[in-house]
Amino acid sequence: MAAALEIAGLQAWYGESHILHGINLTVNPGEVVTLLGRNGSGRTTTLRAIMGLTGKRTGSIKINGVESIGLPTHKIAHLGLAYCPEERGIFASLSTEENLMLPPMLADRSAAMPVQEIYEMFPNLLERRNSPGTRLSGGEQQMLAVARILRTGARLLLLDEISEGLAPVIVQSLARMITTLRQKGYTIVMVEQNFRFAAPLADRFYVIEHGQVVETIAAQDLNAKMPVLTELLGV
Repeated sequence: MAAALEIAGLQAWYGESHILHGINLTVNPGEVVTLLGRNGSGRTTTLRAIMGLTGKRTGSIKINGVESIGLPTHKIAHLGLAYCPEERGIFASLSTEENLMLPPMLADRSAAMPVQEIYEMFPNLLERRNSPGTRLSGGEQQMLAVARILRTGARLLLLDEISEGLAPVIVQSLARMITTLRQKGYTIVMVEQNFRFAAPLADRFYVIEHGQVVETIAAQDLNAKMPVLTELLGV
């Protein structure tokens, strides 16, 4: 079986700024993988490069065995990818449910999560389904941002700092969501600053520094590698 995501020698630029300097990583189907690193290390740029949202890219990005480095963003999405950016992008003029129903479905409509199933996973959204998007709390907006990409039918999810600035009870809810999605067979790549949130969820951690992967840590080796992580991240 092909890897869900296989990146080799990925270089990426924003204009003249060379941000990624040869990223190499592999994510297998059904895995949760977390990208760790200090601010400015290149973690978010890695997610954006996977989606084709940076400037120039070179190297290789294979999604379920299909080379995507030369594809435009909309065709990359149709390979079964969805990106939840840090800024959430909730539409103020639309209700919660209208926001949820807005994204188009990908070619495999059977993979789209039904609205009822989404509401079972996020009961807060069911209660607020008629509320304008901006009336939602920060935690509810984050739930909606994640729920919206589940409607597309994507099975490979790129999640950028979904726990940032949220109350502990909401963070716990998001952790349960990720566990549920893994059980349903989704593949997840997370960028996370909140190590306590990410640590129990991920199968593997890639530490990125200056646009390169400098350490790869399997979940079972996490305790033994904590001194290395402390030095690299200051956790």
